[in-house]
Amino acid sequence: MSLKTLTVPARAAFQCARHHRAVSKQSRHVRPAAVRSVVRFYYDTGRATAGDTDQSRVRTVDLRSDTVTKPGEAMRRAMATAEVGDDVFGEDPTVNDLQRMAADMFGMEAALYVPTGTMSNLIAVMVHCRERGDEMIVGDLSHLHIYEQGGSAQLAGVHATTVTNLPDGTFDLAQLETKIRHGYPDPHYPRSRLVCLENTHNIQGGRVLSLSFMQEVRAIADTYGLAVHTDGARVMNAAVALGVSPSTILQHTHTVSVCLSKGLGAPVGTMLGGPQDFISRAVRCRKALGGGMRQAGILAAAGKLALGEMVERMVEDHRSAKTFAQALLDCETGMYTVDMATVETNILRFRLRDPDFSPSDFCARMAAVGEGEEAALGQGVRVLMFPHVGGSVRAVWHVGISTEDTQLAIQKLYFVSRQYSKENPRAH
Repeated sequence: MSLKTLTVPARAAFQCARHHRAVSKQSRHVRPAAVRSVVRFYYDTGRATAGDTDQSRVRTVDLRSDTVTKPGEAMRRAMATAEVGDDVFGEDPTVNDLQRMAADMFGMEAALYVPTGTMSNLIAVMVHCRERGDEMIVGDLSHLHIYEQGGSAQLAGVHATTVTNLPDGTFDLAQLETKIRHGYPDPHYPRSRLVCLENTHNIQGGRVLSLSFMQEVRAIADTYGLAVHTDGARVMNAAVALGVSPSTILQHTHTVSVCLSKGLGAPVGTMLGGPQDFISRAVRCRKALGGGMRQAGILAAAGKLALGEMVERMVEDHRSAKTFAQALLDCETGMYTVDMATVETNILRFRLRDPDFSPSDFCARMAAVGEGEEAALGQGVRVLMFPHVGGSVRAVWHVGISTEDTQLAIQKLYFVSRQYSKENPRAH
């Protein structure tokens, strides 16, 4: 098939060793550094660029992440008219309103507006682990451990030990207990201070941690005098999926980091929640990390609208992800496989049955406008997704994706499936 080529929007993310062996047969097309890694590949978030396709007839459906959302008109108006002051002096009324709003929603004493989720998690680690050489316990596939550049070690001097994340984002509680250090101040070992959770769990496909699991982790932490921090970048998705308030989930954690710039649709910002004394220390850490902003109310206004009006609509994203997942199973070529029980929120992971059809090749076809596509679909459709863990493909729904977009993505999915089957009649 002749493609009007677009660059792949992302190379391989994590891949398991089994997939690596399949890919290695085509090693001429894989970067040498990637070939040597038999466990994990990482994102290459290079932008897709257009070829000679008439862009006026091309619709792009961007399912790479819910971080690609853009503020709507109402949010832009709120930002334009926001009352502002100097937030470093504690004088920005819009920031102060947002912080009170978040604390109330989280069921916590206080909250702090922070520029990014990565900074928010780092601040939490710095406050909970106050001495260099302290230790935190994290999931081996957690965002904090994988995607935040080891900032806790680089900048805070905090050591990380890992527990094995299970497919549902949890980990074995017995293993957790074995990771807790005893005998402080024995000079041989770091001091256990913190347990970190992630809800929903990004790498494991937007999985929601059960309330019982969070409660059990908190009980173990309390027994040994540890703190619990939750990377709740998508905890609002978890609350919607469980049909409970965010505070119901967060009652089992000491502190939480909640992104405003993912499914909630704000352009910037994360809320860090916790006890008042924790937040007081967090303010100092934020300043040291360069996160103290001045007239930040312009951004906080978007956050207020996000928390106030964008949470309930997340059910639409969850529904669309399930609709697309069901379409994968309904595809007449039988090319795709997905476990519907794992599709809990807005993140979908699925696989290709043909081992010769790699996730990277599939994503390239979905991101390009193929020969005959405009005639078949009435327009060109580019669907952007990422290759991901274990030879899977990841797609994420968000406020920028309409019901029509989802249906177009399904049409493109079926078009790619038919074209590939024609080219590879023995694939199935």
